[in-house]
Amino acid sequence: MKSFGKELKQLRKEFELTQKALAKATGITQSQISYYECGKHSPSIEDCIVLADFFGISLDELVGREAKWL
Repeated sequence: MKSFGKELKQLRKEFELTQKALAKATGITQSQISYYECGKHSPSIEDCIVLADFFGISLDELVGREAKWL
């Protein structure tokens, strides 16, 4: 499973956004985005929802979780 920070950074780069631009688009501060990407802080569920909605993906995809079937 990929770390949240690595997944967020990859998504941000795929969308060709700076941390500042992502902050402006989501209302999450640039410093929080930086902390998330480098693993200094874990995001709140509210921030995860905002980011998943912004990128048009599920929460599982946002956190790098893949479905495991029994």
